[in-house]
Amino acid sequence: TVTIEYPEYTESVRGLVKRIESFDIRISAFSDDSRMHIAMSDVYYLENVDRKVFLYTVSDVFRLDSTLQELGKITEDSDLVRISRTCIMNVSHLTEIKQLKNSHLEATLDNGEKLIVSRKYLRDIKRRIK
Repeated sequence: TVTIEYPEYTESVRGLVKRIESFDIRISAFSDDSRMHIAMSDVYYLENVDRKVFLYTVSDVFRLDSTLQELGKITEDSDLVRISRTCIMNVSHLTEIKQLKNSHLEATLDNGEKLIVSRKYLRDIKRRIK
């Protein structure tokens, strides 16, 4: 149970409440032939490869039946943020972003995984980190 006391219900408080609620969200995924429910906090990133969506955790890969667009709506107020047309990353696992020569960015996650960030989505990442 989490109790939040505030003098006025502001956008900051609303954002905090939404973020806390997102910890309870689980994503239904498949590993081989079994269905699993993965906590959103365990998700490192989601990627669309050949019209199939995959969910990556620290050490496992799962297949999803959802599209990235559908997942984007579910994860709107969470730490998951779109970094390219084909990838959504969990900023809570982000350790570094650095500029590459080809005007793209490289995001490094705490498990050492490196993802390419499109400059188009940099504003979204900054807003989520803030």
